[in-house]
Amino acid sequence: MGGDGEVERPLVGVRVLDLTAGPFAAIARSFAEFGAKVTRVEAPQAEENSSELSRDAVAWTAANLSKSIERLDLAKVEGATRLGVLLEDAHLLICAPNPAGIDLVDLRKRRPELVIMTTSHFGSGNSYSGWQGTDAVLHALSGELSRSGIKGKTPLLPPGEISMQCAVAQGAYSAMLSLYHALATGQGDWLDFSALDGSVQALDPGYGVGGSATLGRPAKLLSRERPVKRDLYPIMPCADGDVRICLLAPRQWQGMFTWMGEPAEFAGEDYKKTMVRFQSTTLIPAITAFFADKTRSELEAQAQQYGVPLSAMLSLEECLAANHLKARGAFDDVVLPNGKVAPFPNGVAVVGGQRMGPHETSVADLVWPPVRPAGARPLEGLRVLDLGVIVVGAEQGRLLGDMGADVIKLETTAFPDGTRQSDLGIGLSVGFAAGHRNKRSLGLNLRDEEGKALFLKLAAKADVVLTNFKPGTMESLGLGYDVLRAVNPAIIVADSSAFGATGPWAKRMGYGPLVRAATGLSMKWRYPEDPDSYSDSITIYPDHVAARVGVMAVLAVMIRRLRNGEGGTVSVSQTEVMLSHFAAEIAETALGITEAGRPPDAPWGVYQAAGEDEWCVVTVRCDDDLHNLARVIERPDLAANPDYKTSGLRREKAADLDAAVAIWMADQDADAAMQALQRAGVPAAKMLRVGDLPEFGYFEERKLFRVEHHPHFADDVIAERMHIQSQILPDPPSVPAPLMGEHSAIVMREWLGLSDGEIDDLITRKILEPTHEKILAMIADGSGRKEH
Repeated sequence: MGGDGEVERPLVGVRVLDLTAGPFAAIARSFAEFGAKVTRVEAPQAEENSSELSRDAVAWTAANLSKSIERLDLAKVEGATRLGVLLEDAHLLICAPNPAGIDLVDLRKRRPELVIMTTSHFGSGNSYSGWQGTDAVLHALSGELSRSGIKGKTPLLPPGEISMQCAVAQGAYSAMLSLYHALATGQGDWLDFSALDGSVQALDPGYGVGGSATLGRPAKLLSRERPVKRDLYPIMPCADGDVRICLLAPRQWQGMFTWMGEPAEFAGEDYKKTMVRFQSTTLIPAITAFFADKTRSELEAQAQQYGVPLSAMLSLEECLAANHLKARGAFDDVVLPNGKVAPFPNGVAVVGGQRMGPHETSVADLVWPPVRPAGARPLEGLRVLDLGVIVVGAEQGRLLGDMGADVIKLETTAFPDGTRQSDLGIGLSVGFAAGHRNKRSLGLNLRDEEGKALFLKLAAKADVVLTNFKPGTMESLGLGYDVLRAVNPAIIVADSSAFGATGPWAKRMGYGPLVRAATGLSMKWRYPEDPDSYSDSITIYPDHVAARVGVMAVLAVMIRRLRNGEGGTVSVSQTEVMLSHFAAEIAETALGITEAGRPPDAPWGVYQAAGEDEWCVVTVRCDDDLHNLARVIERPDLAANPDYKTSGLRREKAADLDAAVAIWMADQDADAAMQALQRAGVPAAKMLRVGDLPEFGYFEERKLFRVEHHPHFADDVIAERMHIQSQILPDPPSVPAPLMGEHSAIVMREWLGLSDGEIDDLITRKILEPTHEKILAMIADGSGRKEH
């Protein structure tokens, strides 16, 4: 199993008690990977003699690797006594809202230093708390389903269970944050985690920072229809398959232009603009003709030479067989209870050069005496240098800034953050504002030796440095971890990249669309009857969830630093984050568990309701769901069909049931159908558009969103109000996202104590960049503001 023991896992000594149900068990698995002693309590079960493994057993294994399993009968004295011992010993308890044998209110009073997290699909104490959730329901109610598929067709449920997997990452990040705060201050918390909240925040948040797919537009201006077949991230045939390109920056287009031999037709300066290229009717055909006689591997090699972001379109099987994943040790063989072996992810983070994969957890009797008084926010006093760009870069720093850290975004006009592109002309968009609130901007030229020297002085006072450049960029600037550690042994340096910091693919340029192409996800995200119907074009995944994984790893190292004062490195591969979400499926394939052997717990379908382009998802998980569904649609005869029993229910056998649901739904208001089915205990949900979310009853009750004001926007904007519902965490502050270089002078004064004269001299010599004069002039005359 993974891990060679050479690097101390950061959570050694932490004790976690896991009493969750179903997919929520994966929250605690993250703590086990980082070295915590995680004890999972389950009810006793009969011995199984079968050598066969079910799909449920494989999923259970994926969610519980590296945990210690204790089977306790809580109705017996010895079981209840043992549970009490585990509770008194734990630093973190993760459980259902009403766990058997535990009075959470009393526990909170007795152990105020303990972090308690309750997990459910819809949270506690609201009118939706009793609703049934599945991955399909989360997609529908998060707004993701409305953006998946092709205009004119049925909305397409994304493959796998990525909605729940992303939600789990939000839960693990939130629990790690509160654990750090508790160990640092002695003040615990009670967290109420909802999978729907987590899905909205960590999969593809409609009110979060957006990539180029949104073109900087606010949610209310996005089409209510699914996208048309288009070439935003073009997929083109070549000699042995397909490839995808992702031309965004002008220098990337220049590389493509040079690679093609500088055709005169595309020599105009306008072609440096993304929209001009997007609207061209001849460019894509020309590139397609240029690629036609080249293989995928030839195109990848040449694209890297010319600085063109490109990836072969791979199947999941091709991806798993690639030398890159093998070289990185991304998967490790795990022995299952029946003695068979299957590959599982070898952790999704690398700390100190060691993968945080499955391992044998040892018990360490360590203590964390509080090192500081409890502040208003968990990360008050933390100093962060944020060199991140686009979505992952924005989100990592924003999560820390929301929780009280002083986050300084370093940037220059020569290499602007891609998300600063917008039609406002002042380097701000609604998406940028969402991803960079609670940060300050420092314009610093890191290609100048004096600029590097200033950065090192800043690093000497920093706690964390965040980057998501192409691997090797910081080293090429002379600012690698060894250099930073020499000036500050306690510093934590985190990098996130598309394919990881090592391996044959490490130097490739990577964006989310290329990661989806290289991992096989784009191939999965299609209508079965239409091989050209790639439906991930406007999706921003796995950027947001990868940011949660990265920050979770940073917090884990900060927990270790509380004990020994030492920093370290954190590295995350977006490719491996994405593949980890298909861990059970990958293991099933290796074990020969086919689709025919799976129980019908996958989403049953998406059905059109009354009204124009209105839809509702319905899931059948078990016999009870089947009977309840048949009762609601007034077709009890269908429930009596022996083919529809859980043991034999298959979609190909259930045409009558499928048709009956479709007929019934066609006459129903989507909201009324959802309410009726949920009252009957059937997982169902109407498809919400992003613009619908703030006024949907659940989100109003949870108060997940709030209205924020930015001084340079004509309209207020809707933003995420909280990371998780908590007894002690205040809402994040609402400091507006900065203009480029807006805080250069004040950061130099506060962090380094430079005088006004010294700062002016640095500005004159273009080592520091203040807020650009052109931007200030546009704001002054009002041309930088635009009605959205």
